[in-house]
Amino acid sequence: MAHELVVPQNVTADKNAAELIRAWASGGGLVCSLNPTAWPKDQAPIAWGILLSDVARHVADALQQSYNLDNAAVLARLREVFDTELDRPTAETKGKFV
Repeated sequence: MAHELVVPQNVTADKNAAELIRAWASGGGLVCSLNPTAWPKDQAPIAWGILLSDVARHVADALQQSYNLDNAAVLARLREVFDTELDRPTAETKGKFV
């Protein structure tokens, strides 16, 4: 697939690694594949919240390294957009789990 990201070497070497999420910009929107049952039901909302916050920090680090953007400013803007998008989505979520 064009533009496919590289799987980090430490992941390919870990026989217990589990893929949790993939996301694509496609057809003018977001398309994603999730592993919603990666954690037990009682732990899932907490674990997914931690995953999303970890992703935000990784994005902020990547933007700092790629564009020399201020890490704290990026995180603040991400948080602002995240909260706004949760409260007033710009697009409807649709699809099903297969």
